[in-house]
Amino acid sequence: MIKSAIYFIGICLILTGCEQSSLPDRQITLANQGLLSADLTSDGKQAIVSSLGQGTVVWDLDQGKERWRWRQSDNQDNFVIITRFSPDNRHAVTATLDTFAIWRLQDGQSQGYYSLPESRLRDIALSADGRQVLIGRQDGKAEVVDTRTGRRLQFLGHTEQVNTVDLSANGHYALTGGNDYSAYLWDTRSGQVIWRFNHAGRVVIARLDPQGRFAFTADSSQASIWDLNTGKEVSRLQFAHRFEVYTSARFANDGNWLITGSPSRRLSLWRVSDGNLLQSWRVSPHPRVKPPSAVVYGVALRDNSHLVSASSSGLAEIWTIK
Repeated sequence: MIKSAIYFIGICLILTGCEQSSLPDRQITLANQGLLSADLTSDGKQAIVSSLGQGTVVWDLDQGKERWRWRQSDNQDNFVIITRFSPDNRHAVTATLDTFAIWRLQDGQSQGYYSLPESRLRDIALSADGRQVLIGRQDGKAEVVDTRTGRRLQFLGHTEQVNTVDLSANGHYALTGGNDYSAYLWDTRSGQVIWRFNHAGRVVIARLDPQGRFAFTADSSQASIWDLNTGKEVSRLQFAHRFEVYTSARFANDGNWLITGSPSRRLSLWRVSDGNLLQSWRVSPHPRVKPPSAVVYGVALRDNSHLVSASSSGLAEIWTIK
């Protein structure tokens, strides 16, 4: 009987993937009515969020107070659906379906406002200096724009809608994924494809390692980490479910870890070298949403012992890595 109980406990631990049931160390309420989008700086000390009630707000998470509040449009129905920091945490981009704005974090001032008359925007990313902007479009095109010179280069490698984009810190390399079951790493100066990463389904998220060593791309059944020097797969995330969707991802700890967030409240920490799950948590749901749910929009490593999450529940939460 004792052996059976031990065996059952062991199976439960495997199936739950080391999920931690502990409460977060700290919660910061970012919006009482929940969030449309959110992102965190790489050090987890600032958040940028969009909500119906408060518009777009930049938060200082250390002090638990607002830094800046921005309005992108006078049209109340043109909601900001994407908020994202630049790799150096000095700039941010906010986007609606057909407009985007670039902001300076130092003084909170706008650095430019732009419209997209041709096709609706699906995702957007910034270079470290806030100069280069990468846009993923509904019409299957990805476009890089130099906001100082006005130079535009369109990447036509995708045959269907582009869902997700990421840009290297220097703005020279783009990672894009779409409904055509493909993710591409390509040179923004020439449009030349460097690597193509194949999937069995629609690529919903694509992220670059800040040091340019790895890429992460995922559909609903395959989540792969790629070596950017060879183009070969390093590992696949070993999740217990048949299907898993990711809404946020970030390489951390000098490329040794990958942090992911999902629509199922799951915040997870993975080992890059083999794709094994190290720890997993469930972020807090919105208290007035039934059944309890939350989408994890932003993830970050605050130090080597804490993770930070920002979710649709309107909360930023800090978690201890054990």
